[in-house]
Amino acid sequence: MFAKLIRPLSLCGAFALPALVIRATGGETAPWLALLLFGAAVVAASFVLAWAAEAAQVDISGGLAIALLALIAVLPEYVVDLYFAYTAGQNPEFVAYAAANMTGSNRLLLGLGWSTVVLVSLAVAARRGGRRVRELVLDPEHRTELGFLAIASVVAFVVPVTGQITLLFGLALLGFFGFYLWRVSRAESEEPELVGPASVIGALSPAVRRPLVAGLFVFAAVVILLCAEPFAHALIDTGTQLGVDQFLLVQWLAPLASEAPEFIVAILFALRGNGSAAIGTLISSKVNQWTLLVGSLPLAYLVGGGSGTLVLDARQVEEFLLTATQTLLGVAALLALRFPRWAAWTLLGLFAVQFVLPGQEARYALCVVYGVIALAALVRNRAHIVPTLLAPFRRSSESAEDLVSTR
Repeated sequence: MFAKLIRPLSLCGAFALPALVIRATGGETAPWLALLLFGAAVVAASFVLAWAAEAAQVDISGGLAIALLALIAVLPEYVVDLYFAYTAGQNPEFVAYAAANMTGSNRLLLGLGWSTVVLVSLAVAARRGGRRVRELVLDPEHRTELGFLAIASVVAFVVPVTGQITLLFGLALLGFFGFYLWRVSRAESEEPELVGPASVIGALSPAVRRPLVAGLFVFAAVVILLCAEPFAHALIDTGTQLGVDQFLLVQWLAPLASEAPEFIVAILFALRGNGSAAIGTLISSKVNQWTLLVGSLPLAYLVGGGSGTLVLDARQVEEFLLTATQTLLGVAALLALRFPRWAAWTLLGLFAVQFVLPGQEARYALCVVYGVIALAALVRNRAHIVPTLLAPFRRSSESAEDLVSTR
C-alpha cells in the first residue's frame, strides 16, 4: 500500500527540488524564473500539507488538524510581516510596511480567499447534485473557530480606536491564540472521509502513519519557509520591472505570494467536494492571523530595538479599520454556519472596489458599507450571536445542542 504514495510524493519532491537547490547554493536567477521555480515548490508543499492534514484527522481532532494546517500554511506571512516589524525597531519607516502587509494579507484572505472557496464549493456541489446550490453549509464543529474569530474581530477595533498596537495587547492576543489551540485539541476526533494519497496514509498502521504524517508536516513547513520569501521577492521584483507601486506590492503582491499555500489547500478541499473543511481552514487561518500574527508584531518590534508599541499613522489606522469592518461582515454572514452565495459575491465585490477607489474617502465609505451590511446580517442571524460567542468556552456537545435549539 505504501507504494501507492511513492508517485505523488516523488512528484511533489521533484517540483520542490530545483527551488531548494537554488536556496541552498545561493544561486541567482531571473525574477520570472525564480517566480516559476519557487512558486512550483510552494504549490507542491501545499499538496503535501493537505494530505498530511487530512490523514492527521485519524489520530487527532479535525479542529486541531485544521489549525495546524492553517498555521503551517500561513508561516510565510509570519516570516514576511515579522521581518518588517523587527526591522521597524531600527528603521521606523518599516512600521508602515508591517501594517500594510498585515492588513493586506487579512483582507486578501477574507475578500478573495473566502469568496473564491465558497463559489468553487457551490459550483462543485451543483455539478454533482445537478441543481443550483444557494449556500455552503458548515459542519457544527466550526462554530468554535467562528466564536474565536468573532471575539477577536470585536477586540481588534481597539487598534484603530487607539491608533497603536501595544505589547500588553499583543501578549493578550498570544494568550488567546494559545487558548484556541488548547480548545480545538480537546474536541473529539471522528473518522474522516479520506480520498487519494490521504486515504492511503490513513489506512497505514499507527506505527507507520503517525511518524509519516509528522514528517510530511515538517517537509511542507520547511519547503514553505525556505521558498515563500524568495517567491515573494520574485513577485515583487517582477512587479517592479512592470512599474507597479512599491507600497502596493508590499500590501498586495507579497501577501498574495505568502497566502498561496493556504489558498491552494482550501481550493483543493473545495474541488473534492469538502467545502466545509475548505472554509474551515480559512477561518482558522483568519483566527491565527488576527491573534498570533497581530499579537507578535509588537514583540518583534521590541526585539528589533523598538519600544514595544507600534504607533500607526492615519493611513495605517484607516487600513486597520477597513480590515476590521470587513472581518465583522464575514463573521456576521457566517453566524448561522451557512455561507450564502450573496455573501461570497458581496465580499468579493467590495474587495475589488478598493482597487478602483483607493483614496481615503473611499476607504471610510467602504468601512461604512461593510458596517451597514454586517449590522443587517447580525440582525438576521441574531439568534446565533450568543451561542457563537460562548462556543469557545463550552464543550463540543453543548455547542451542538445550542446549534440545534437555534434552528
